[in-house]
Amino acid sequence: MSQDSQAPAPPLSAQKSAWRFAKTTEAGSKSLPESFASIKLPAAGKSWFKRFLAFVGPGYMVSVGYMDPGNWATDLQGGAQFGYRLLAVIMLSNLMAILLQALSARLGIATGRDLAQACRDHFPPAINIALWLACELAIIACDLAEVIGTAVALQLLFGIPLLGGAIISVLDAFLVLFLMNRGFRYLEAFVIALLSIIAICFGVQIMAAAPPVADVLKGFIPSPKIITNSQMLYIAIGIIGATVMPHNLYLHSSIVQTRAFEHTLSGRREAIRWATWDSTIALVLALFINAAILIVAAAAFHTTGHQNVAEIEDAYRLLSPVLGLGIASTLFAVALLAAGTNSTVTGTLAGQIIMEGFLRLKIPHWMQRLLTRGLAIMPVIVVTALYGNKGVGELLMLSQVILSMQLPFAVIPLILFVSDRQKMGELVISRKTTILAWVVAAIILVLNFKLLYDTVL
Repeated sequence: MSQDSQAPAPPLSAQKSAWRFAKTTEAGSKSLPESFASIKLPAAGKSWFKRFLAFVGPGYMVSVGYMDPGNWATDLQGGAQFGYRLLAVIMLSNLMAILLQALSARLGIATGRDLAQACRDHFPPAINIALWLACELAIIACDLAEVIGTAVALQLLFGIPLLGGAIISVLDAFLVLFLMNRGFRYLEAFVIALLSIIAICFGVQIMAAAPPVADVLKGFIPSPKIITNSQMLYIAIGIIGATVMPHNLYLHSSIVQTRAFEHTLSGRREAIRWATWDSTIALVLALFINAAILIVAAAAFHTTGHQNVAEIEDAYRLLSPVLGLGIASTLFAVALLAAGTNSTVTGTLAGQIIMEGFLRLKIPHWMQRLLTRGLAIMPVIVVTALYGNKGVGELLMLSQVILSMQLPFAVIPLILFVSDRQKMGELVISRKTTILAWVVAAIILVLNFKLLYDTVL
């Protein structure tokens, strides 16, 4: 037996001081108990590659939220209006996401708590209620993007009216429940398959668009105009809100615990290492897809006199004739449908984790999903009835700005916890990483204050 496994557990008094509001009666509570430690790992003597493959999955499930239909609206509008200039924002937001998701995985593995449980055990009840409400608002905003994206894709592919597509999107609750009942690996395989479809669709479109490489590379260099141009800044903040998803931080800290790693110091270190690689590689794929949407929009619309393209329907209608590829529009709609369907997994699991973590409340998963989806459908129905498809596009953009505004409520507690040695022990993050994390949080806060200032005044 290793020295790590013989190390005594910290006394209850130490646990009490680290987590001020933890109840000793809940010491054994698990996040996503039906899937906790359900995926066995290869024996220690197996190759590192097999060990790594056993940890692959949660990162791709998290990456779904970084390429959901909400990203499409901001990326399309950014590419059509400003060409390749906002590629730097996509890259910056993706780098921030890689860091924050690594911290989220570390929290879950090191403490055995997801972010919602950690908040519940650290903050007083009044603050927890506020954090929970902010999380629920973020999930509804994300769900709103999923509803609109799925409904628009169904309309483009099959001619189903938006309201009908929005109602059909409710059925995805049962798809998620079916896959969860089969096992967590089935859920991960489903997600990865749809991600592959999205990547292939955009790979073909980029080859058809044939963007100038020099202009694309130049777009990854930050420009001061992003800050000084209010329209560009609004879209940039929307991109950050659509890329760094607040509820994904809660999700990731939970689903990394589906692996049956050894609860020793060495076992947790290995789990953190492989989980970080998993999420980093998956988020690089998300960077490719988000950049591809903007690059296709810039190549197809910005340089051809279609700078006003901001709606997904307009992009679908124009892509094939502008690119000269008959299947381009169909590939665009198929990828959109795959993205909308995939994003339901993130919303469903995050909703369950947040409700159980903050409120200790467990309700049937189908009921929780239908409640959240119902709250997201209502604005779509009202806006469609009053303003038509154009209003739905603006609602999609607004949902991403709302997500951005919720980011500090997830990012700040996360950094507080992972930089606290009393909570994390030897797995606490280094001083340099702590400084970098707070810089990221400061950037998010400054951009949000700037958005509020411009919106109010």
